Amino acid sequence: MNISYYDFKNMPDQDQCSLVMNQGRVMNERTINTIKYVLYEVSHFTVEMIYNTRNNKVEGINVFQNKGAYAV
Repeated sequence: MNISYYDFKNMPDQDQCSLVMNQGRVMNERTINTIKYVLYEVSHFTVEMIYNTRNNKVEGINVFQNKGAYAV
C-alpha cells in the first residue's frame, strides 16, 4: 500500500478508519481512563486513532506527516 498524505487526508473519515485498521502498522498505544490512543504507520505518514473504550467508537483521527523521514 502506498497512498500519499494528501490523498489520505481527502478520503472520507470512514474510509480513513478502514484503511488504517486494515493496513496500518501499530507503532505505539496508550490508554488514559476510557480513551485509547493508537499510533499507526501508514505509507509515509503516521495516523493516531483515538478510541473510546467505553462504547468502542473512534473519537478522532490525527494525521502527521513524517517530515523527519525525508531529512538528509
